[in-house]
Amino acid sequence: MKIAIVGGGPGGLYFAALMKQLDPAHEVTVWERNAASDTFGFGVVFSDETLGGIGNADTVIAEYMSRRFARWSDIDIHFRGEMHTVGGQGFAAMSRKELLELLQRRCLELGVEVHFSTMAPEVEQLSAEYDLVLAADGLNSAIRTRFSDSFKPSLDARVSKYMWLGTNQVFEAFKFFVKETDAGTMQIHGYPYSDEGSTFIVEMHEDVWRAAGFDETENDAFAPGVSDEKAVAKVKEIFAEELAGYEVLTNNSKWINFTTVRNQNWRHENIVLLGDAAHTAHFSIGSGTKLAMEDSLALAACLHEHGNVAAALEAYETERRPVVESTQRAAQASMEWFENIGQYKEQDPVQFCFNLLTRSRRITYDNLKLRDTDFAHKVDEDFARRSGSSEISPAMFQPYKIGELELVNRVVVSPMDMYCAVDGVPGDFHLVHLGSKAMGGAGLVMTEMVCVSDIGRITPGCTGLYTGEQGSAWKRITDYVHGNSNAKIGAQIGHSGRKGSTKLMWEGIDEPLEEGNWEVLAPSAIPYGEGCHVPAEITRAQMDTVREQFIDAARRADAAGFDLLELHAAHGYLLSSFLSPLSNTRTDAYGGSLENRLRYPLEVLDAVRAVWPAHKPIGVRISATDWTEGGNTEDDALVIAQRFIDHGIDSIDVSSGQIVRNERPAFGRSYQTPFADKIRNQVAAAAGVTVIAVGAISSYDDVNSILLAGRADLVALGRTHLYNPQWTLQAAAEQEYVGAGASWPLPFKAGRRKPPSARTDAVRPRLSLLKEEEVDEQTHLRWTPTSTHSGESLIPVS
Repeated sequence: MKIAIVGGGPGGLYFAALMKQLDPAHEVTVWERNAASDTFGFGVVFSDETLGGIGNADTVIAEYMSRRFARWSDIDIHFRGEMHTVGGQGFAAMSRKELLELLQRRCLELGVEVHFSTMAPEVEQLSAEYDLVLAADGLNSAIRTRFSDSFKPSLDARVSKYMWLGTNQVFEAFKFFVKETDAGTMQIHGYPYSDEGSTFIVEMHEDVWRAAGFDETENDAFAPGVSDEKAVAKVKEIFAEELAGYEVLTNNSKWINFTTVRNQNWRHENIVLLGDAAHTAHFSIGSGTKLAMEDSLALAACLHEHGNVAAALEAYETERRPVVESTQRAAQASMEWFENIGQYKEQDPVQFCFNLLTRSRRITYDNLKLRDTDFAHKVDEDFARRSGSSEISPAMFQPYKIGELELVNRVVVSPMDMYCAVDGVPGDFHLVHLGSKAMGGAGLVMTEMVCVSDIGRITPGCTGLYTGEQGSAWKRITDYVHGNSNAKIGAQIGHSGRKGSTKLMWEGIDEPLEEGNWEVLAPSAIPYGEGCHVPAEITRAQMDTVREQFIDAARRADAAGFDLLELHAAHGYLLSSFLSPLSNTRTDAYGGSLENRLRYPLEVLDAVRAVWPAHKPIGVRISATDWTEGGNTEDDALVIAQRFIDHGIDSIDVSSGQIVRNERPAFGRSYQTPFADKIRNQVAAAAGVTVIAVGAISSYDDVNSILLAGRADLVALGRTHLYNPQWTLQAAAEQEYVGAGASWPLPFKAGRRKPPSARTDAVRPRLSLLKEEEVDEQTHLRWTPTSTHSGESLIPVS
């Protein structure tokens, strides 16, 4: 093959070396616009997994890298005057300059033609003259821009500012310095890369950056290689204590906004993107160099395994894209966590450390416990102390109070519509459904949305609280829950609005009834989506009627024995549709500004609060984002939450979306938890209001992690409880927890221990003559520089 590579960074050079190694007959040419000695940045970090791949692919490179690595396992987190160390992580880093020199020499040794300080020919010429063109030309890829119609790139410039610096202070571990200043929260990401220096990245939200005066040089133009010395001087001053007298090193150091790069396609004819040209991931989760070199290995392997370029490029993207997207999801979560780091400034230091470590959701409590048992125990002790509990237990089994309502644990059965009622009356199905979840150990069981009127139902199978018969049927259920479990039971009440008069879910979700229709109401005459009912614009008189229906339903809920009441103001139902500009285009006092759109939902809340007993908590469920351009955002959700808090709610259940049919939600594990986190830590916690996280949460490990990090006070699980009604009790057995937080019904008590699985009772014979030496896997490994790294020559050219 004839291969043209545009970009002589680590990704391009490594790919060139691998291809020549696979077949010396390949003609591989690299163009790099910078000089061979130019390199920007300081250190690069690799995972053990990536190093294993490099070792399998090129033993020469792997062996040299291993001799140059700084290795350590500890993370030191400095926050609010305390330093906490967490071990068991495993890091390896080296100088970016040394890595480039190594790869340059390796390419020279293998016969790759490399042109430094040279612009590549036009890409159309390369595409015509070469079998393959590799676009490894970085974040601002000219090739990606040239064929943007094919690659369909998305560039998301973020709100935080950061600067790559170095220091001659050699850190012993990965360092997070989180510093509260007069301007706001700033942080340092630092790690050693040799026996001579460390990477020192300073990062802060743009608002903090401006408040600190770093915008003084915002409009200055810096030539390539020139650093922003004014900003560097200010960094030295602010972080003088952390630098401890050591120098700050610069290398083309200037302020940058991180840009997340995504492409719908990575290939165009015989041109393929690699590394930052194809994708980026925030530096807080890993190294762009690591990703680029993994790309190179996968691409070289696919080209070697397939008979033609087109098939190889398709196989490469098919194989590599899921890995990259998984990394990008974790990096997005980590990046957003650091963007909002200021919201955690009041957290207890131990909780803050756990929060930081689990920010990307790749590390969880159980995972951390395997890495550093002592620190995990410290986290448990800290959570129990802050919970006012003398019992150290899994976080999910710590007790909790919403107002005066005491819960035995922090697990909630989320509201789930069952569509099995007749004329709004809950029957035996609902008794078994909700009763089994209560007996299954959850601290709080929520009903489905109980509708406040017959035309407020979503489907003919929805339950209601608008007749005495319905109230009596619900009392039968609450009596059962109270008599057969330690769970509390809450009623969620709502009005379907424009999403009413539809078929049962399994007959056609959101599809209008073919017969037996009723009039649907909404703030504006806008359908939920294509093929849906066009609602009538609700009049002021009808708004009064609906408000009274909410009041009547609340009274019936109290009489039926419910412990808690929740208003459904999410998912595009009536109250929710008032909140969203996508469904509310009114021109009166109830439309327009967010404050106006809040007016009717708050009016209903006030009316219901007035008749609901003061000793029983009242909450609201909201959609934190509409997942659609022009709709409410998470920042709007903060305002909405604050206004509901101002009007006396005790809890807020944070969901998202379902406002319009053409939404584009970013589904994923615990995908709605960041919204709960933001609301809790920016507005709710200070007011003593309970925040409930919900959405794609299914493991007890995730539940514990969410609670321990302070992202929510309670965790609601829906489909997980459909899969296993005894989920909470089973989680207790899995964690070997026995205590007040997991109350087994007496007839079930014999099942409170995890049953043995296959062959767990097998007694193994001794099959070794000599006892194997135990491997000392150090939980805490610090980087200790040695003189053996100094003066080592690069690999010789044969």
